[in-house]
Amino acid sequence: MPAALDPNSRFTLLCLAGLVALGPLSVDMYLPAMPAMQRELNTDIAHMHLTLSAYLWGFAVFHLACGPLADRYGRRPLLLGGTLLFVLASAGCALAQSVEQLTLFRVIQGVGACVGPTLARTITRDVFGPRDAARALSLIAMLMALAPAIAPGLGGIMLRYVAWPSVFVFLGAYGLVVIAIVWYRIPETLPEPQSLAPAAILRNYLLLLRDPIFLPVATASALVYAGLTVYLASSGFVFIDMLGVSVEFFGLIFLTSVIGYMAGSALSARLASRFSPAQVVLGGALLGVGASAAMLGLHQLAPGSILAIMLPMTFYAAALGLVMPNAMAMALEHHPFIAATTSSLFGFIQMGIAAALTGLVGAVMTTTPQPMIVAMLAATALTLALVLRARSIVHSDNPPTVNPETATS
Repeated sequence: MPAALDPNSRFTLLCLAGLVALGPLSVDMYLPAMPAMQRELNTDIAHMHLTLSAYLWGFAVFHLACGPLADRYGRRPLLLGGTLLFVLASAGCALAQSVEQLTLFRVIQGVGACVGPTLARTITRDVFGPRDAARALSLIAMLMALAPAIAPGLGGIMLRYVAWPSVFVFLGAYGLVVIAIVWYRIPETLPEPQSLAPAAILRNYLLLLRDPIFLPVATASALVYAGLTVYLASSGFVFIDMLGVSVEFFGLIFLTSVIGYMAGSALSARLASRFSPAQVVLGGALLGVGASAAMLGLHQLAPGSILAIMLPMTFYAAALGLVMPNAMAMALEHHPFIAATTSSLFGFIQMGIAAALTGLVGAVMTTTPQPMIVAMLAATALTLALVLRARSIVHSDNPPTVNPETATS
């Protein structure tokens, strides 16, 4: 068994960021390949969007089982088994001969990829505790952003020399690296095994849903993340097909969003010692609404401009870096004994809403990015409303309390 993780070690943060990166890599790396995949698999934009929605649905649904299983049997067994499934599904994606086969293997890939980000957040709560979790999650998010910074550009370069299945071969290889990290470097951090009885699992989920802070915060985070997934699913078609950007240059455009996300995450880590998570989430929500509104206005003024979409997206990504780690910290704060279950339900809501919105936009998107932009603006406006609701509860004279002890077996 590896030695205990040191919360003061940068290597601890790096290992956890490597686990979290499993999710975004599986999305970002194949973005520049989507137009080529559409042509080679003889399908349309809606079905290509469905390959991303299918991944997100697999990711979302397994959250509901992943948390209770990890709270019962530990973090390591789930990490090892899930990542192995991810490796096998990546091989299936690489060998797919039709969009239907690809969609099926993407569902399975999403199930396997779920364990990395979900349990990395859980381990962060186990190791850092409630007070330092927000700062640690922000730093992990900043490190994790290196993955999407590299992924689209790397995917574009690979497509210049080899066919699109090579993207999934690379993802399978990364999964093997994650397995090695878990085997040699990640110890078990489960504080106390919980019951797997259906009644106990249902009681834990109901406890979370009755928490007046958890549901609005989780939904707010899900909506702002859904805006990002809509952009990700649409970006290849918008920039490459609609605006004529080369596959190689697409990675550079995407890099600006990653810089924005890293800046937001870095700012979040600095603000953690001066402001409450609720205050930082509110600031991020306001920034997200402003960025989405600016994108809509600039696109109306200059429909063929790359900058009209690229620059506001940089600020939207910064908003995401402010909202997501602090929303997660707020959700986990009162539930230390069911941290994995809390992280799982949070992830299910996040990925479920993202999958639904991505599929909806894919169904109506044709030759203009307008549906993408309108969806992002609507998502951030709802995010702001929910954040204001949660903040009013946090700062009320008699804020509701949740007793985590009732969640034990």
